[in-house]
Amino acid sequence: MKQEKFECSRDRLTIRGHVYGETASGRDVVILSHGFLGNESHVKDYAEAVAGAGFTAVAYDFCGGGIECSSDGKTEEMTVLTEREDLLQVIEAVRERLAPASISLMGCSQGGFVSALTASRLGAKEIRRLVLFYPALCIPDDARRGQMQTYHFDPAHVPDLLGKEPMPLGGDYARTVMDMDPYQEIRGYKGPVLLIHGTEDDIVNIRYARRAKEVYGDCTYYEIEGAGHGFKGKNETKAIRYLLAFLKQ
Repeated sequence: MKQEKFECSRDRLTIRGHVYGETASGRDVVILSHGFLGNESHVKDYAEAVAGAGFTAVAYDFCGGGIECSSDGKTEEMTVLTEREDLLQVIEAVRERLAPASISLMGCSQGGFVSALTASRLGAKEIRRLVLFYPALCIPDDARRGQMQTYHFDPAHVPDLLGKEPMPLGGDYARTVMDMDPYQEIRGYKGPVLLIHGTEDDIVNIRYARRAKEVYGDCTYYEIEGAGHGFKGKNETKAIRYLLAFLKQ
């Protein structure tokens, strides 16, 4: 699999990743975004599958997005909105360097939420397709109840540091989404959407995906029976099959 380094910047922070597949101009490009605590390696299987199917794939690390991210930035300065800005800069760099025929977005968990927010801002004229694997649309609700995965806090008095483990997380991570209605934020995207969620997801309840399916007008929706948060083995194989079929439509 052909693979090249990819870099761009946001607010003097370097965003690092890789391009998978051919880099000639005029190709259809899919940009893949990882989830909370993750990094590019968590979407590598999907990037290679996409590139193997004839697309160009771009995967990258969010700034401060996880403990082992290669991009610059502190984890305590990361929010869903800073990650949206990262993705916007990646899209701009892809336009300039790869001159693609089209750009599609794919995101897993928090990367799915960020991809949905970004697609809504840019619209279907700029984003050809949107792929969401177990998108973390629960993040605003989690902030409002003062429990964001392992981080617990008083939502009426959000501290400057939510906690240090498993990584330092700043108070702005909660503050910036406290008043957000995720369904209102994502409804601006009118293009084709692929949405896949596991029925046994104990981090993002499947009810968030079921409601998002109703928000999107053109949505191909699958539930993977018994799958948790993150697809492995036969569930990943099934998700890749759905993904490639959707991209080739």
